[in-house]
Amino acid sequence: MIKKIVILVAVLFVSACTFQTKHRGYVFPDDLETRLAGVKTTAQLQDKLGDPLAKTVYGDTVWIYYGMDENYRGPLPHTYDNKTVVLAWVDGARVTKTQILHDDDLPKIAMDDQETEIPAAIELNAVQELFNNIGRFSPAGMGQ
Repeated sequence: MIKKIVILVAVLFVSACTFQTKHRGYVFPDDLETRLAGVKTTAQLQDKLGDPLAKTVYGDTVWIYYGMDENYRGPLPHTYDNKTVVLAWVDGARVTKTQILHDDDLPKIAMDDQETEIPAAIELNAVQELFNNIGRFSPAGMGQ
């Protein structure tokens, strides 16, 4: 009997495991360095990489491209690898400098597990949430 329970638990544990990798952000080509070597204008940069993920607001105008792989390994914590950041300093329509950063070049940042409280937030339990939503949704097909 104990052997069956152990096998059942092992099967359930293994069946809960998923091994997959999702790409987040830009998918950079393998020859990224050579593609960026000849880039002199923002039009060329957009042709090679597309629109930037972000642009700086203060200081020098920098276009930022970012991509990484997020690895799911069942009950284990998510891991991230193949992180790449491309920074392009832009002056008008001209690209003055580009820099490519990979995993080893990026700083290690630890996320805090605590949550930030939202001022004046209303915290409801499951039953309060259920009753709070009554009447908020229109019937299907009403077009509202």
